Amino acid sequence: MMSLTKILPPNEKKEPKETPRNFVIFGGTMEGKTYFSEEFPNPLNLNTDGNADMIETPSLNIRNERGNDGKIIKPASEHLAEIIAALEVTDHTYETVVIDVIDDIITLFEQEICEQHGVKSIGDISWGKGHQLLGMAVRVLVMRLKELSMTRKMNIIYVSRLNIIEENDVEKYVPSLPIKWLNIVNGNSDYMILCRKVGKNYIRRAVDKRKNFDRDLVDDERILNLLDTVSGAFDRSQRTDKKKQEKIVKELEEQEKVQQAIRQRERQQALKGGDEETEKKSEPRVNRDEPKQEQPRPRRRRRRAVTN
Repeated sequence: MMSLTKILPPNEKKEPKETPRNFVIFGGTMEGKTYFSEEFPNPLNLNTDGNADMIETPSLNIRNERGNDGKIIKPASEHLAEIIAALEVTDHTYETVVIDVIDDIITLFEQEICEQHGVKSIGDISWGKGHQLLGMAVRVLVMRLKELSMTRKMNIIYVSRLNIIEENDVEKYVPSLPIKWLNIVNGNSDYMILCRKVGKNYIRRAVDKRKNFDRDLVDDERILNLLDTVSGAFDRSQRTDKKKQEKIVKELEEQEKVQQAIRQRERQQALKGGDEETEKKSEPRVNRDEPKQEQPRPRRRRRRAVTN
């Protein structure tokens, strides 16, 4: 039996290495996101657009394979599991896995679960089980890919499309991946990088990162050279002074109070509307087609003729 003391690492400082390996790259159509991802070392492109044969990078089409009857005979989740297993245990020369695009992968998972349960929508599966199964499938995929980055030092790239939202009267560019899935993917990534085309110029900008990476500690020169093409990749986050922090916290608290008041008012209006509807239902209904009952007319006495 292994000694328990050998489980713990030595209590001594070690030289840190912080080469980022996990990336979210997003952008609009033909704005350079796929081109950028293919600049990473020895990439394998897992493509959902059906264009695997149209690009020079080694690639595989990921889809729900269907039989002649239209039913799924090999789901995308099974195909991905086989690919990841091959990358884990076989000798190969790939150094980067590109999921292009992650939005479609999740849609394929959803299709698979819906067809397995014979429903049209994931929400039609009772007790929220469909959402649980979909969430588990996404988490398993992300964690297995992250294990590749740790055990085989592979780069993992999640490509997403572009969505534009308005925040404080300003247009903001965000991945099209819904926020609940983005939190899982980005939560296990080191950088989120926006690719845009402005006029004839292609730009790359770091919009989010796990930490302030130190350029001198990135031990893979190829990754370092790629990050040098990204604006803000090594900029340090600005520390907020206490006075400004207190002001921001107060503003957020005020916003929460306003939102809470709005929700309470909406609930009260909904309840009031429900009570009015109940009262209407409880009122006796009058059948307008039913003929009215006529009151009996009083009988008139006949006068007898008087004979002389």
